[in-house]
Amino acid sequence: MPNADSSEAPAVDPGTSLTEQMRWLHARVRHHHPQVHRIAIALYDSRHDMLKTYVDSGDVPDRLALYERPLADVPSLFDLAHNHSARVIHDMARLPPPHGEHTLWLLSHGYRSSYTVPLYQSAKLLGFLFFDSRRPGLFDSPLLHALQMYVQLCRLSVLNMFNLWQAVAGIATNAGARAHLRDIETGRHLDRMSSYSRLIAKAVAPQFGRDDEFVEHVYLFSPLHDVGKVGVADSVLLKPGPLTVEERAAMQEHVTLGAWLIDSMMEEGGITATPYFEVLNNIVRCHHEFLDGSGYPQQVAGDALPLEARIVAIADIFDALTSVRPYRTPCSNDEALTELQRMADAGQLDPHCVSALACSRGSVTGIQQKFGLTA
Repeated sequence: MPNADSSEAPAVDPGTSLTEQMRWLHARVRHHHPQVHRIAIALYDSRHDMLKTYVDSGDVPDRLALYERPLADVPSLFDLAHNHSARVIHDMARLPPPHGEHTLWLLSHGYRSSYTVPLYQSAKLLGFLFFDSRRPGLFDSPLLHALQMYVQLCRLSVLNMFNLWQAVAGIATNAGARAHLRDIETGRHLDRMSSYSRLIAKAVAPQFGRDDEFVEHVYLFSPLHDVGKVGVADSVLLKPGPLTVEERAAMQEHVTLGAWLIDSMMEEGGITATPYFEVLNNIVRCHHEFLDGSGYPQQVAGDALPLEARIVAIADIFDALTSVRPYRTPCSNDEALTELQRMADAGQLDPHCVSALACSRGSVTGIQQKFGLTA
């Protein structure tokens, strides 16, 4: 069996999407090992104990997509994560029933053998990398040895995305650890609104031609939408009542400052622009824009308003309406959804995204109960 030659595998271009990087890597693997028919990555979300499909370079049109499952409900993967160990299955058709949904999907598409590797950053579980084949018994010791270079390349591709997130999050942490950034309600707000954002993104992804990668990047980067607030005076940010015209103008400057911080971080850190950086950039710059051009700071309108910004705007407004504020009582979920629908009817918000949130009431309530609201 031929070995992978590192001299024939140049570094993956970080300027491409992770899906494109995965396809490139898979092409290199299949050049040497043509019976490795699929490579996929599932991400692990520790906040929800959820394992979620992310990228897939398989050769079937109906990929396993927009699928999630609590890690605790997948004992075999839970054990791999706990033991920091890889796993080889020589023939899935011989596994004792009952079979999980993932295994049933693989078998229905003719896959028989697999090699699974948990991915970590230090001791933190990031997810799992899967190699699958339609040939039973493919993953013998020589092949496992040959695949290790590709395991590391896949891990580095995932780490690039998380490192960008950590770099931006570090801006807030290193900006003096200001009191309002340590506030527990702020943290709960970010947990809720990022979870709402993922609900919406997952629901509208097929309609807008987006994939798991887009959904997870919206979820990962949505909590960073207000990073520019590190530059807003506490007297404005923490004011317990409505803002004056001047104070509101000062508050709105956080979008411009956030965009500047992102650009500065990219320039000073030598970070390469990537498609997931574009998602982050669009969220920071456009999360207060409206479809009719009535938002701020640039009055972006219509098709020029990125989908990720439309999603985050709705999630942010919904959480603001349903959260306690010193100067008003919170709306009920129904009242908040009615207001969002009014804004959609007025042309301000994306009606498909508003509808997606409205159709997820049970999940919304679960998020609120988990992260500090009981509405």
